[in-house]
Amino acid sequence: MAKEFTFRGKTMQELKEMDTREFAKFLKSRQRRAVLRQFDKIEKFILRCQKKQTAGRQIRTHLRDLVIVPRMIDLTINIHNGKEYAKILIIPEMLGHRLGEFSVTRNKVQHGAPGIGATRSSAALSVK
Repeated sequence: MAKEFTFRGKTMQELKEMDTREFAKFLKSRQRRAVLRQFDKIEKFILRCQKKQTAGRQIRTHLRDLVIVPRMIDLTINIHNGKEYAKILIIPEMLGHRLGEFSVTRNKVQHGAPGIGATRSSAALSVK
């Protein structure tokens, strides 16, 4: 039997029925302040997502600073990382985090072999 997900003692069903401002009371202080300040922005985003989802279109956004609230769970959102859109499925464990945390903007550098002139021994060779 799988364990049911709870967030600060509330089940997913209870969280989804909550208003965004009520949910903010269960967050830590920084996220709570962000949710309360961005309340209108979050509500507009959720409405836009619902419209696009019913139309069968992809949800694309540049809003990396939005805090994830329960009404966003189970949405697939394409979040811009500066170059392209990363496809992210919102799961319950993401509650309280920001969208941008799941779309990495900096990739790991993979260096190749050194070129001519990069080391002292290769600098002595003729480039001709």
